[in-house]
Amino acid sequence: MIRFFRHDIEDPGHFVVTLELVPGSESLVRTVDTVMGMAREAYSDGRISAVSITDNPGGNPSLSPDVLGNEIFKLGMDVIVHFTCRDANRVGIESRALQLAMMGMKNILALTGDYSGTGFGGQGAPVFDLDSTSLTCMLSMLSDRFDRDGDPEGFFTGCAVSPFKKTKGECHAQYAKLCKKIAAGAQFVITQLGYDVQKFQELLLMEDRLGIRQPTLGSLYYLTPRIARIMNGVKIPGAVVTDGLIRKVEKEWTTPAEGRKAAIERSAKLGAILKGIGYRGIHIGGIQKNFDTVGKILDRMGEIEKDWKDFIPEFEFPQPGGFYFFSRHPESGLSDGKPNETEPEPAPTRKNLFNLMRDAHSLFFSFDSPIAGLMEKFCRWADKSRFGGILVSLVEDPTKKLFLDCLKCGDCGIVHVAFLCPESQCPKHIRNGACGGSYNGRCEVYPDRRCIWYRAFNRLATCGETGEMRKGCIPPRMWELNDTSSWVNFHLRRDHQGAATEITRFCSAVSCRIENNG
Repeated sequence: MIRFFRHDIEDPGHFVVTLELVPGSESLVRTVDTVMGMAREAYSDGRISAVSITDNPGGNPSLSPDVLGNEIFKLGMDVIVHFTCRDANRVGIESRALQLAMMGMKNILALTGDYSGTGFGGQGAPVFDLDSTSLTCMLSMLSDRFDRDGDPEGFFTGCAVSPFKKTKGECHAQYAKLCKKIAAGAQFVITQLGYDVQKFQELLLMEDRLGIRQPTLGSLYYLTPRIARIMNGVKIPGAVVTDGLIRKVEKEWTTPAEGRKAAIERSAKLGAILKGIGYRGIHIGGIQKNFDTVGKILDRMGEIEKDWKDFIPEFEFPQPGGFYFFSRHPESGLSDGKPNETEPEPAPTRKNLFNLMRDAHSLFFSFDSPIAGLMEKFCRWADKSRFGGILVSLVEDPTKKLFLDCLKCGDCGIVHVAFLCPESQCPKHIRNGACGGSYNGRCEVYPDRRCIWYRAFNRLATCGETGEMRKGCIPPRMWELNDTSSWVNFHLRRDHQGAATEITRFCSAVSCRIENNG
């Protein structure tokens, strides 16, 4: 009999355990045999609600989670398929979603995805036609379509969030993106990996503050020195292992047997803490060959879970100078729920330029502007007149290139990113909020650059409008407008802000209505 993850996680009395499996890039036979063996043992154990299967982690090629997931699903073990936006455009993504639905695999973890790694003949072309939010929108819309066709059980879509960011801007950006994912239809949440229990608790407090009621699973990892060094070197986007923790792990593994015992103990203690502070379940990673380790973690967790408060001091690995939304209770080691009154100031930004662009946009690119009618008439003339088109190009192209490094996509998204261009300044072209890969305010792909969403927060903070980052569900770029005038497209209601398409209607209906709490 199949075990249903959806039923388990929707039961408030059930503490959910999921296990992440990573198909390797080595021998196909060994990979399949190992992963299938783990899945069989997970099913036999009875405590695992579902196994999740990664989608080309690190952007490097591995066995498809769809094929492997289907084989596991046949065993009776429910599957969560990781679904990234890196490797296919929206046509391929929708086709893949329909294929998964046909195979009965409707548990999806919707991810933007790591940047492209090395494949056949070199680095793969990064696609990122959709981001995790617009992917979640698509899955929600497909589910509505299934329901109209007589299948009431649509996709059960989850999302990821990283509460372990260091800077104020990144922390705000993560929760703003989470709001948009929930508005788009995400039904469960899984955290990124970290070892700061105050940050784990902060996520629950922020969800409550923002009105988010979706069940949340906390990630824990069987941490070895090798993977700890990789995470500490910021080689796994979003995962945080501090210098203090890596020193501790390396000392524990002086003797391999003691190291394995310590890794099991750390995982069990963190799992007990997560259950104690109110997480709906745990998501176990880092175990790829032997399910016995999973069993030992869960057995040990069952033995010690009542003493979870005693273990909190073992998970105090803050990032130096890291930002917290709430102050720390000196006795419990957890957040006291009181807003942090020592919040750092936002990083310096070009406030005057931002205000100039915002004021100009309000006047020239708002349907409520007093000159909106005049602008529409001018654009209708310019759209039909060769001379008018040339005139618009002579003004628009140099201006936008100078101030925005514009790529002339024809469907401008700067209004959603504090007047920064998501096409030219974000390697993943994200219009709905930050990905999980930034580190200390720096871009995952180009660490010499500031993350565009970190910069957007700093701009909005100068005028007290950071709540704008949580509003709306932004449709993906309209490629049919590429290399045309975004000014004309806006006023003629051709772009995503004015076109009456299915996705714009959906986004209007599900826009994030969570209260602005500053």
